[in-house]
Amino acid sequence: EVQLQASGGGLVQAGGSLRLSCAASGLTFDDYAIGWFRQAPGKEREELSCFGVNEGTPYYADSVEGRFTISSDNDKNTVFLEMNDLKPGDTAVYYCAADQLPTADYCSVRHQDYWGQGTLVTVSS
Repeated sequence: EVQLQASGGGLVQAGGSLRLSCAASGLTFDDYAIGWFRQAPGKEREELSCFGVNEGTPYYADSVEGRFTISSDNDKNTVFLEMNDLKPGDTAVYYCAADQLPTADYCSVRHQDYWGQGTLVTVSS
């Protein structure tokens, strides 16, 4: 059974940083694409950054490239999202998710097969 457990959210001032963690079980990063998504109040869920399978570099959405960095500890089956220079517009529930059969759209919200429970990030101005 695939399980994803996101953690690390909290309240931070604009310009600050947070590091999110996603502990995964029941899958291997060699076979699944995995990444981070968020949903702000009143908005649709959006992709942020993902590792594909056999992809050279991770995917980043334009909205976070240069500020957010995805990384992983494969020994611990954990994926991280380092978020810097946070803005009030980054306030959202952040989710990790995994795609069991990744294709070219491996970081698309609709292609994810498993979702973690979400962790709330609130950025104050």
